[in-house]
Amino acid sequence: MNKISIIIPILNEANSIVSLLQHLNNNSSSSNISEVIVVDGGSKDESFKLVSEFSLLPNKIILISSERGRAKQMNLGQQKATGNILYFLHADSFPPIDFDQLIINEVKKGNLAGCFKMKFNHQHWWLQLASWLTSFQCRACRGGDQSQYITQDLFVEIGGYDEKFMIYEDNILINELYKRDQFKVIQKWIVTSARLYDRKGIWNLQYHFWAIYVKRWMGASAEDIYRYYNKHIAS
Repeated sequence: MNKISIIIPILNEANSIVSLLQHLNNNSSSSNISEVIVVDGGSKDESFKLVSEFSLLPNKIILISSERGRAKQMNLGQQKATGNILYFLHADSFPPIDFDQLIINEVKKGNLAGCFKMKFNHQHWWLQLASWLTSFQCRACRGGDQSQYITQDLFVEIGGYDEKFMIYEDNILINELYKRDQFKVIQKWIVTSARLYDRKGIWNLQYHFWAIYVKRWMGASAEDIYRYYNKHIAS
C-alpha cells in the first residue's frame, strides 16, 4: 500500500507553518499519510514551539532539529520517513485539494517523481506568466517551490539531496530526475508565497535568480552560488 511521508524544512516560519499544517490536514486523507516530518534548521522565532503544540495531527507530526541547510534538513527528514513516497514541501507552499491521492495515482502509473504546476499568490503579470510556464514539462520551468514527490527507492538510488548546496539543492535533484526521464508535472496548482519578490522587488530578484541559474550552468560551484545568494538576495 502506498503511503506518503511529507517532509517540510523550516527556518523561522512562524508566520506560515501552522497555516500549512492546517491546510495539509484539511486537504488530504489520513489513510494516505504516514507522517508529517517538520525539520527545523535552528529557528529563532516561535516556529519550533508552534509545531510542537499543533493539535490537529498530534500522532502524525514528527518534529526534529537539524543543522541549517535545506538539503541537510530534507535528507534527515528522509531518514525518519516510513512512507514509500516522499513529498518535500516548502513551508510557504500550499498543495491542491487531494494532493496525496494525486501523487499516489501517478506513482501507480509508474511516474515515480514529479511536482505540481505552481502559481504565486500575486497578480503581477510577470509572476502570473512565470506561474503559467510551470505547466510545461520543460526542465527550465522547474523549481523547489513547486514541491517534489519521489519514491523512497528512487531517492536512495540518486543519493538524496547534495548537501554541498545551501541553495539550489532542489535543482540538482531535479537534474538527476530529468536525466532518467523520470519527472511528471501534475496538472493541478500548488500556491506559493511571493513574499521574497515583495521584499526584494520583482525584477531585481528575478535578475539574481537568473544569474544563479546561468552561473550554475556555466559550472559555478556550490560555494560560489551561495556567496552570490548571500550578497544579492539574503542580505
